[in-house]
Amino acid sequence: MHRAAAINQARAGSEKLWAGTVAIHLGARSGAHHHGELESVIYVLRGRARMRWGANLEFTAEAGPGSFIFVPPFVPHQEINALDDRLLECVVIRSGQEPIVVNLDITGVAEPETVPWVDPTHPAGG
Repeated sequence: MHRAAAINQARAGSEKLWAGTVAIHLGARSGAHHHGELESVIYVLRGRARMRWGANLEFTAEAGPGSFIFVPPFVPHQEINALDDRLLECVVIRSGQEPIVVNLDITGVAEPETVPWVDPTHPAGG
């Protein structure tokens, strides 16, 4: 996984937001974690994102190019590149400057429940 800041205090003078890009390698996944009090928005540029979330990573959804993913504060989650043959490229925006990552020791359920990404602005959900 490769993250690169585009907007932060040092680069642009932002005081409350961090924005940048993330690239997740073929078939790769993060460990279970949360970002403390920060809210995060992920916009999928290329590839296919799979997100697992919940206390036991019991929910899952996928999102493709043009889809938004919202991650509320303190929600355990795991980001996954759902494809083995294509890089997953996203834009990430967070509600704070600090790179808060709280790693969690969660194995996750074997069969998470699929919950589609649906919101009023993007009803197809990706």
